[in-house]
Amino acid sequence: MAPNTPAPLTSNLTGSEQQWLRVRNYLREHRYDLAVSAARDYPQSARVEGTPLLSTPPWLPDAPIPLDDIKLQYKPEATFSGITGTEPVVRRLLPVRASGARYRTYSEAVAALAAPRVFDDRATYRLLHAELNLTPHMMFGAGSYFDGIDVGDAAAHELAAAHLGEITTLDLRNAIGDPCDPARRIGNVALSTLTLRHDRTTDAATFPLHRRDNAKVGHAGGLYQVLPVGVFQPAGAELWNAENDFSLWRGILRELAEELCGETEDYETFRGPIDYCAWPFANHLTRAVDTGQAHTFCLGIGVDPLTFTTDILTAIIIDAPLYDELFGQIADTNVEGSILPAVPFSAEIVERYASHEPTQAAGAGLLRLAWRHRSILLN
Repeated sequence: MAPNTPAPLTSNLTGSEQQWLRVRNYLREHRYDLAVSAARDYPQSARVEGTPLLSTPPWLPDAPIPLDDIKLQYKPEATFSGITGTEPVVRRLLPVRASGARYRTYSEAVAALAAPRVFDDRATYRLLHAELNLTPHMMFGAGSYFDGIDVGDAAAHELAAAHLGEITTLDLRNAIGDPCDPARRIGNVALSTLTLRHDRTTDAATFPLHRRDNAKVGHAGGLYQVLPVGVFQPAGAELWNAENDFSLWRGILRELAEELCGETEDYETFRGPIDYCAWPFANHLTRAVDTGQAHTFCLGIGVDPLTFTTDILTAIIIDAPLYDELFGQIADTNVEGSILPAVPFSAEIVERYASHEPTQAAGAGLLRLAWRHRSILLN
């Protein structure tokens, strides 16, 4: 992703732009509290393990599913008839320029007025349908990163504006309706992965946690999150990447390399698709899964109640010697924030970060699910 341009001087902005920035800044500073508040608007039965994360029965399997057991389908030609972020219900939330023209989309306003360090409209895989109980499968279409900004961030902005008393109705959130219905709104899917280092001699497990930096990321700044997390997307814009990278496992591999090993996001895909078999890190970890030194699971799918970001909740459990070989001493920072590299996987720690710390909804829900299913994950 390319770096953003410097933020404009406030004195050069219209009153409308300044008002929009006040709401945007309030959203950034109070994201956790706003998410908790947003979750209260939905039935308790829709919340994952009592956390703010929202889900629906078809998305929550009774037990963790081995990642390879989930069938994926890619339909790039799939059409969409829901809310895209260009409707009047969204445009009313956008500021007006000095020319008198209103910004066209929420992402356009963010890019001009409040872009984080990286902010680029890359291709993504958009969730169309998922069923994780009977015959586990997920269906995806083609999307882009700004799809989620244009609808989800706009919905979060609307709620922040309501908390500030600047608007009285939540028209966009009401228009979206069921946040777990992908047909209602266009958006992105993230892979949120709990990475467990499992010491089989003591049966103890630890995991890294991430504290996302508001200045570096466009989503969930200031919150704790499991590690790694990334948008489910091809590694590059070239057409050959879409099919080559359409794999939950390959997405997790890239995020592990980037967030835990500090490898670059630039895979030089203009030269050709990634050869995962020839990539030493990917080949080594994939063989570890084949030989039982590592295990991968999907625990469900959830939706953030504030931004409606959808997360596929996954876990990878790695035997301690292999974990240490692959990741060694994890750095205390990366390009998206700071890292707590060795937190015990215990009831006390899970409860702390799921209930008492400002943890992103997906991370809180995933931690609670993982603890409930710990006998399977650590078997």
